[in-house]
Amino acid sequence: MPSSNTASASAADAPGGREAPAAAAPVLRLRDIGWAVGGATIVDSVSLAVRQGEFLAFIGPNGAGKTSLFNLISGIVPVSRGTIELDGRDVTTDAAYARARRGLGRTFQTSSLWPGMTVADHVRLAAQAAEGGSFRVWRRAGAYPELVGRVLARTQIAHRADSCADALSHGEKRKLELAVLLVGEPRLMLLDEPMAGVSAEEVPALTELIRSLHKEEGRTVLMVEHHMDVLLGLADRVAVMHHGTLLALDTPHTVMADPTVQQAYLGEEL
Repeated sequence: MPSSNTASASAADAPGGREAPAAAAPVLRLRDIGWAVGGATIVDSVSLAVRQGEFLAFIGPNGAGKTSLFNLISGIVPVSRGTIELDGRDVTTDAAYARARRGLGRTFQTSSLWPGMTVADHVRLAAQAAEGGSFRVWRRAGAYPELVGRVLARTQIAHRADSCADALSHGEKRKLELAVLLVGEPRLMLLDEPMAGVSAEEVPALTELIRSLHKEEGRTVLMVEHHMDVLLGLADRVAVMHHGTLLALDTPHTVMADPTVQQAYLGEEL
C-alpha cells in the first residue's frame, strides 16, 4: 500500500479558543486501529495520517467498514485496538464530545434533524451547545442573530431560516447539517455520504459548497461517498476500504488505475 503523506499542521491558534495543535503533527493519525464485535472483525489494522487542509475520500463496497471507521474516529464506538491522535494528542479513550471540542465535526448518512424545529433554531441550539449553554428550546434564534445569519448565508439556506426542517428538500437538509456542524468551527470534518438522498439537480450546488469549505476556509475533510464523479473532483487522496482493511491510499488517478482496486472495488456494485 502506498505510504500516507504527512505534513506540518498549522501552529496558529485554533478556532473557537482551542489550544493550537502541536507543530508538525498531522491533523489526524490512526495507528493500527481495529474494531471487532462478537468475534467478527469490522475494521482491521487501519493506519494513516491526514495533513492539515487535505481532502481525503473514502470509497469501497457497502459493508467495507467506511462508516465504522468514521464511528471509531469520532468516538461513537471505542476501538478494540490501536490509537487515534488529533493534532498529535492521543484521544483514543476520549469521548465523542471531547473530540468535538478539539475540532472534530461529523455528519451522518441519515438525517439527525428535528422535523418540527426551524432551520434557524437548529443553528441556535448548536451555538448554545458549542458554548456550553443550556438547551432551552423556547429561547428564540434571535439569541444568536449574527451567528445564525452568517452560518445560514454561508450554507446558502438563509432564505429558509423560518422553515421547519421537514419542509426542506434533501439537498437543503444536507446544507442545514453542514450549518449545524460549522457552528462549532471544526478543523476536521467527517462527512458520511452527504449526497445520499439528494436529487441530481441539487448535487452540483452541494458539491461546490463542500469544495469551498475545503479550499476557501482550509478545513480538513474526510468524506465517504458513492458518487465517484463527486469524489474524484474533490479529493487530494483516495482511501479504498475492503473487508474492513485499507486496501489502497494514494492520489485519485493512481488509485483508479490500480488493478487490485479495480478487481476488488470498481467491479463490485456500489
